[in-house]
Amino acid sequence: MKKLSIILLCFLSFHLASAQPQQDKVRMERERQEIQNEIKALQSNLNKVKGMKKESLAKLQLLQRKLQLQDRLIGNINKEIKHINNDIYVSNLEVNRLNRQLDTLKQEYAKSVQYAYKNKSNYDFLNFIFSANNFNDAVKRVSYLKSYRNYRQQQVANIHETQALIGKKKQQLLGKQSQKKSALQNQQKELSALAEQKKEKDAVVNKLQSEEKNLGKQLSTKRKRDSQLKNQITAVVRREIEAARKEEAARIAAAKKKEAEAAKTSTTTAVTTPVKTTAAPAKKESYLTLNEGQSRLAASFERNRGGLPWPVDNGLVSIPFGTSKVGRLDFDNPGITISTPSAGTTVKTVFDGEVSAVSNTGEGMMVMIRHGKYFTVYSNLSSASVSKGDIVKTGQAIGRTAQADDGSGGQLDFMLMIESKNVNPSPWLRK
Repeated sequence: MKKLSIILLCFLSFHLASAQPQQDKVRMERERQEIQNEIKALQSNLNKVKGMKKESLAKLQLLQRKLQLQDRLIGNINKEIKHINNDIYVSNLEVNRLNRQLDTLKQEYAKSVQYAYKNKSNYDFLNFIFSANNFNDAVKRVSYLKSYRNYRQQQVANIHETQALIGKKKQQLLGKQSQKKSALQNQQKELSALAEQKKEKDAVVNKLQSEEKNLGKQLSTKRKRDSQLKNQITAVVRREIEAARKEEAARIAAAKKKEAEAAKTSTTTAVTTPVKTTAAPAKKESYLTLNEGQSRLAASFERNRGGLPWPVDNGLVSIPFGTSKVGRLDFDNPGITISTPSAGTTVKTVFDGEVSAVSNTGEGMMVMIRHGKYFTVYSNLSSASVSKGDIVKTGQAIGRTAQADDGSGGQLDFMLMIESKNVNPSPWLRK
């Protein structure tokens, strides 16, 4: 039983080891297809911005993203070459093993032919049979001669089979070598493309650096707008906290009153039972107290991470979330800045929610929408088509984009907050 278990374990290990390279190959091909599709989509967007007279931050972001994808694509090809090299090595080992096996088969067959040649006389065979001590012994000797003849035939079949297998393995080896040659050519092609893309990116960076003064003005305008926006968002959040605090206090007071009334009605005339009050529930770490509907909305928002629709059609991220740098200029973006082909592009909410605020930041309109404990903020709008307290649905129009800071088209500043904390919206949006 133990021996059988060891055999089964060896078989399973071999099967899994054989299946792994094939699974890796399928995964690599799928990854490469996804990268190539994304590069194709990026190139389409690049073609749109290439027609602009000015070099833009949107173009720089696209080129940087394309460079990242190109690096991933080359890494994928390098993995493929490594796998092909491993396959070639294993195939060479197998061919060598089969050649040694063929040599052994040929040697054994040569010995049997030599023996048969020395004893080729029919008299010798008849003498071997008739020299048997009895009839049963003679039958055994005839059976042995038949088995020997079958053994030689099987030797020939094994030799032919091994030769055919060697031929097949050599053909597979030639196929692997051809794949390697093709992969190396593809690698060189993508490396050349990467070098060209780096040149193009460097040219855009140099152009933007030469326009540093103008870029600095744009950055100053955006910082001013971000500061005003932060103050307004802080005020909205404070109102939400105060409203949640009052709602919770009212709920606790109502619960205490109800308990007191219940205790009073249950008091008997003989015994006066002291009224017991239930301690108020411990305060949540969250600054917002969510009711049942808000909790469901927040949970639904979380489940849609990576699948939220874009707030505009045909939008490109021109300034990413967090810190970035062009020349000597530093950017620190609380959200993502999305460029559109022209001003006046329709802006849509990315999820169901309630409008918490609509205001003028001084540089455009701002709409803030609450989704349970999540908030989305849409600013730099030329107009807003919703009001505070409105219930909105995913994809509903809430306003239009204002002019971009560099005058190249429209622009939307989009922010996502989990309670009062700013997070990167990009991973939440659909690719």
